[in-house]
Amino acid sequence: MMQPTPDVSIVIAAFNAADTIGRAIAGALAQQGVVLEVIVADDCSTDATRQIVAAIVDPRLRLVALPQNRGPGGARNVAVDAARGRWIAVLDADDTLHPDRLKRMIAKAEAEGAQIVVDNLAVVSADGSTQTMFDAHELAFRYELTLPAFIESNMLFHSQHNFGYMKPVFERRFLTEHDLRFDEGLRIGEDYLLLASALAAGAKCVVDPTVGYLYHITDGSISRVLKLEHVEAMLTADAGFLRRYRLDAEALAAQRRRRRNLTEAHSFLTLIGHLKRRSLAGALATALRDPAALRHLSMPIAARLRRLKERPSTVRPPEHSAGRDAPAPAPHTNKERSTAPDRLARAPFGNGTRP
Repeated sequence: MMQPTPDVSIVIAAFNAADTIGRAIAGALAQQGVVLEVIVADDCSTDATRQIVAAIVDPRLRLVALPQNRGPGGARNVAVDAARGRWIAVLDADDTLHPDRLKRMIAKAEAEGAQIVVDNLAVVSADGSTQTMFDAHELAFRYELTLPAFIESNMLFHSQHNFGYMKPVFERRFLTEHDLRFDEGLRIGEDYLLLASALAAGAKCVVDPTVGYLYHITDGSISRVLKLEHVEAMLTADAGFLRRYRLDAEALAAQRRRRRNLTEAHSFLTLIGHLKRRSLAGALATALRDPAALRHLSMPIAARLRRLKERPSTVRPPEHSAGRDAPAPAPHTNKERSTAPDRLARAPFGNGTRP
């Protein structure tokens, strides 16, 4: 018998998520008022993730085991390609959903003729306390999320949350018709680029100010270090975005500010690299080339350079082992890209590592 087309496909990319995948799946299957399917794409986990998923008996749940690690974007793409639902909702393997989230969001999108809908989030700490991520009153006045506003929000070094934290629900037909998928070359920023691309392709994105997504922070959560290659990949992806889409004046201006922001981040990370290597000449050259990078240091550059100069030359540089340099499978948790809200203002990169 032919199964009815699901209203929504919930896609979960999982890598070594044995501690949380059961909770995420339970939250997905508990959605009320929608016909759904849940697709878990396991990205070569080395723990019991696959066994836990396989042990859950529910005809709405499917497990797709990837033959090789492809990172969060690649795993999500596999799940999206396997999806049958009219709508696509992304759920991280360590997060959960309110039971009425997808019914409410899909109803709003369809009533407004939108191809994308976003909502508010709650950050859940390890002790169970919650904090709403975005001001509900502010979101209530933001009827639609536009491309210029989305680009403008996604800047590095900002202490406030940006709209890249939002978990959009996409119309699957729109993604297919416009050949939109996650960029597998990005380890940070793949979420941002997909939503930005959909908006640039003409999608309408409406905003639901209600909290529906629960973003879990655990004691073991640590921020992923923003590396030079991450920023370089984002600059490359943004250049491809500009080649693919013709932006209006407002969006183009926002994109130029974002490029400057990423370039500044690149200079800052280059400067930090010189300081770590005790390269006074390199640090000074970078500072002179892009003075704006200096303001992100936690202490004045003069003090850093003075300490650098005063260090004895007998100090050995850090050792690098083959194990550390070897590539590792990409993690699939946003918690490795961000910190809890009360720490964001003190983090060197704010929330910008999460587009």
